[in-house]
Amino acid sequence: MKLIEKYLHDPCGTLSIPYWKHKNISTPENMLIIHQRNFSEQQYIGYDDQLYFRLYHNLKQIKGNALDGFIIKTASKNDIPMVVDIINRSYDDITVSYDQLIEFTKTRVYDSNLWILVLDASTSDVVGCGIAELDKELREGVIEWIQVLPEYRGKKIGTLIVNELLERLSQAARFATVSGKKDNPTQPEMLYRKCGFTGNDIWHILTKKQSI
Repeated sequence: MKLIEKYLHDPCGTLSIPYWKHKNISTPENMLIIHQRNFSEQQYIGYDDQLYFRLYHNLKQIKGNALDGFIIKTASKNDIPMVVDIINRSYDDITVSYDQLIEFTKTRVYDSNLWILVLDASTSDVVGCGIAELDKELREGVIEWIQVLPEYRGKKIGTLIVNELLERLSQAARFATVSGKKDNPTQPEMLYRKCGFTGNDIWHILTKKQSI
């Protein structure tokens, strides 16, 4: 069976990343990527191990995408500085630059309708954002970035963003995938499961330990 056929049959169990990324990037020499079913701790004792989940959505049953007090707006390229600001204010350990996001808009999976902002209706302040991608070859949607400012968390804004992106993806995609760190303290996996994502695929991203 060809890789693309295997991937369409079981995307999250076949590759740790979307098919389009797999075709365009190479795994570094010091890194191994192993699915949980093939993993043995003793076999990879010389590697640092970071676990990632990967989940699937059939885009058939999408939950509500409205929330009192908040407004969804499609982001334009003029809004990219604002998206950069939201992402960087949402993380302690991740930063992005304007140039990085501009590069995202040059990929074949960029869709301007899949970049969104959430505004507080009472202040018009932007409090969250979301970015998804669309692989037109496989008709796969990919949830890429979901950010909510720390002071606005716990208000179901993350759920609003994910469901809105799923609704938009359902117009063109056959399915959607998402991945993230298993041990992320913000518990993104729980958010995605609340929005209808399913699956139990875990991938080990193994980086060879430096010799002392």
